[in-house]
Amino acid sequence: MAPRVLISDKLSDAAVQIFKDRGIDVDFQPDLGKDKDKLAEVIGQYDGLAIRSATKVTPKILENATNLKVIGRAGIGTDNVDKDAASKKGVIVMNTPFGNMITTAEHAIAMMFAVARQIPEASASTHAGKWEKSKFMGAELTGKTLGVIGAGNIGGIVCDRARGLKMKVVAYDPFLSAEKAEKMQVEKVELDDLLKRADFITLHVPLTDQTRNILSAENLAKTKKGVRIINCARGGLVDEAAVAELLKSGHVAGAGFDVFEEEPATDNPLFNLPNVVCTPHLGAATSEAQENVALQVAEQMSNYLLTGAVENALNMPSVTAEEAKIMGPWIKLADHLGSFIGQMTDEPIKAINILYDGSVSEMNLDALNCSAIAGIMKPVNPDVNMVSAPLIAKDRGIKISTTNQAQSGAFEGYVKLTVVTDKRERSIAGTVFSDGKPRFIQIKGINIDAEIGAHMVYTTNEDMPGIIGTLGTTMGENSVNIANFTLGRSASKGEAIALLYVDEPVPADVVAKLHETGMFRQVKPLQFDVA
Repeated sequence: MAPRVLISDKLSDAAVQIFKDRGIDVDFQPDLGKDKDKLAEVIGQYDGLAIRSATKVTPKILENATNLKVIGRAGIGTDNVDKDAASKKGVIVMNTPFGNMITTAEHAIAMMFAVARQIPEASASTHAGKWEKSKFMGAELTGKTLGVIGAGNIGGIVCDRARGLKMKVVAYDPFLSAEKAEKMQVEKVELDDLLKRADFITLHVPLTDQTRNILSAENLAKTKKGVRIINCARGGLVDEAAVAELLKSGHVAGAGFDVFEEEPATDNPLFNLPNVVCTPHLGAATSEAQENVALQVAEQMSNYLLTGAVENALNMPSVTAEEAKIMGPWIKLADHLGSFIGQMTDEPIKAINILYDGSVSEMNLDALNCSAIAGIMKPVNPDVNMVSAPLIAKDRGIKISTTNQAQSGAFEGYVKLTVVTDKRERSIAGTVFSDGKPRFIQIKGINIDAEIGAHMVYTTNEDMPGIIGTLGTTMGENSVNIANFTLGRSASKGEAIALLYVDEPVPADVVAKLHETGMFRQVKPLQFDVA
């Protein structure tokens, strides 16, 4: 059955066609996002929800989203989506950060020009029949120092454009390496240094706990007299009331704001002040950008629903379409390893340790971690998935650690998963063969080579004659067909294990009969999702 996607905001016909061309059953209702009650009523029918900014995805909506797997926002900002609630529900939230990068960067540059030359006020004055040439004395951008807070995708474009205007660019960004700064031909500085030196300050960071109010009243007081401030990023990054006071005192020479702490902004301390340019969140408002993000979100959602590729996700590691082709079997292996341990463990888990060896150590480990953790938790919480599992583990105080190392043995790559409880440590390792099939290669330190089936039986015993016969006879007498049989032992007459891959679930009475033989320390039926 084809995945179903609801589009509840306005997206272009071309975006709708992408879903259809990819085999997605798409329901285009561009005004539904405004009716939250109706949206809550129908959302359970869909696997995907494509939105812009009008649709508000609240906990109530998500509570009813029984089949929802992905929310795609055509644009960057996802303030209209409750990401915590989505994550707990196991729903991926993705945005489209690249479709409007140029548009937003250009708007920031335009705002700098408008503030530097007081263009809006000069235009209004001239339209009013005045000729106040001497009133609007401006400032050149050439030779001025631009302070860029956040030199990522959009900030990086602003840096490039500013250098083309012969500005000196200093950038504050904790994630900007010295090598990248040199390549961008900008000077990497600390925030206080930027505040002291910049003639213009422009912000290009998301709104997080770390960036909220980054231009506080205290930090604004550190700026040089005559500074001009541009915010085309997110409301809440700047203390707007403090900027208003500094504009009135003359310390700040001008400001350009496209975003505000409260939106829609119908009243704001910056309104009606001299040399303040305000626009109604127009950073991405070009026909090119709106089309780009619509097409991008349709492609991303289709890729996820059809291939499992996760692009630009905000609440789980991204896995590109190319990565998905290579990593798919390894992600499935990580899930199987976790599922084995999850089904074997009935006491609280304190820690999960994951070892990546060889070729797999160079893959997207965050995605593999999520799959392993989800596998561990699914036996007690069937609704958990790669999105919600890390949050659940964190809530339970489970410590997650990973180790990656160069190839250390016969296998080109393998994954070893160890779970720690108050009573014991339990470990299992696996690899992916050249045919793309995951295999178990070690349990409790005992080497094996086990194909993984939907229905399996795991046994432990002291190494002794008769085990194979007893298992085979008991299964045969109870019409349980064995598809594959794997044995392993630590040493002669030491601890031994067996893994049986069977065609159907093993009935409880058959498990009881094996226990009654007295030959087995443990007999555990297992189920794996091999689809």
